[in-house]
Amino acid sequence: MTIFIQSLDYQLWIIITNGPEIPTKIVDGQRVLKIKSEYNDHDYKPLQLNAKAKHVIFCALSSSEFNRVKDTKINRLMHDYELFTMLENENISSMYARFNDIINALKGLGKVYTNHELVSKILRCLPKSWKPK
Repeated sequence: MTIFIQSLDYQLWIIITNGPEIPTKIVDGQRVLKIKSEYNDHDYKPLQLNAKAKHVIFCALSSSEFNRVKDTKINRLMHDYELFTMLENENISSMYARFNDIINALKGLGKVYTNHELVSKILRCLPKSWKPK
């Protein structure tokens, strides 16, 4: 399969092995994701290659293999969700961004938590220094 994908477009293989390229920009010295309205012509080529790489993989997998991969990804993300805690020296916004990444990925795969469950999880993952607040 490696040779087949590389023969289609070698950049597809790079995307598959390294992960998708997502348009970003520098704000206050930090790299942040661009919103769709900020995309330019340069941003659309990697996005199109991301979609093409997904398409090649989906076409290569049978439905049972695809479901097995999907279930594995859901299990990994649920594990990340269950063990989620605020890291030492991490601020609330970066903690919430990491939490949102996990929740959005789970939602995209069909695993949805209620708002009550999400709020409870965030409150439980805060360190003891936050209890008085």
